[in-house]
Amino acid sequence: MPTEFVLKASCDATSGIVAAVTSYLAQNDCYISEMHQFDDEENQLFFMRAVCRIENDENTIESIRAGFDEKVSHFNMKWDILDKSEPVRVLLMVSKFDHCLDDLLYRHRKGELPMEVTAVVSNHKDLRPMAEREGIRFVHLPVTKENKAEQEEALLDIITETGTDLVVLARYMQILSDSLCKKLHGRAINIHHSFLPGFKGAKPYHQAHQRGVKLIGATAHYVTSDLDEEPIIEQSVQPVDHTYSPERLVAVGRDTETVALATAVKMHLEHRVFMYGNKTIVFK
Repeated sequence: MPTEFVLKASCDATSGIVAAVTSYLAQNDCYISEMHQFDDEENQLFFMRAVCRIENDENTIESIRAGFDEKVSHFNMKWDILDKSEPVRVLLMVSKFDHCLDDLLYRHRKGELPMEVTAVVSNHKDLRPMAEREGIRFVHLPVTKENKAEQEEALLDIITETGTDLVVLARYMQILSDSLCKKLHGRAINIHHSFLPGFKGAKPYHQAHQRGVKLIGATAHYVTSDLDEEPIIEQSVQPVDHTYSPERLVAVGRDTETVALATAVKMHLEHRVFMYGNKTIVFK
């Protein structure tokens, strides 16, 4: 079976980038099956994602990587070449709400998410049976004001031990410290139960009911220490009206949360997301 890889690249916008990249790939017998590019004219930045198939047995992903940097060095390009067949190692974090965890595990079981779940970590024991039914390691790390720093260090140890690439907060109801956010920069995704900034804090759907909203939504974003400037990956919406009780809004909200989070995780796993500043470029 031919080897496939994903090329992600970004640099200052200038002429000749696409020509240099595609000519190098062609010279190394790489067939481009999918390609996206975007010019951020405001910031003069260029982004590219390509899915390629190696059609010569003499070439490998390693050999393609080895020669690529020399070919594009004059563009001062940030780039990565990733084996499409290699699943991303993902650690899931939860508290008591089970809908996002259940949905991610279902999609993983059906082959929709190219990931390997390294562990489920929680500050409560409620979802242990759900994780262990799937044969996934469950780690209980209860958090208090007194032990928060210690438990975050324990979490980092688990991430290192398991070789985790991505952390997904699947309704994990604890705010991560600034220090941990910085250490997980670009490799932690959270689901927020509203449009950002939206209705924050406790009981967001009750707040929405009191305001008589006509749309509710959920936002999946990368975790940063600035709670108002988190780079958004995906948002999901659902129309509602005055007949919706708070309980019915909660039920609809669960659906929007699972859809937004699963889509964001899938985009990250497929290497479709570029994060810069407080924004993202997502090639769908």
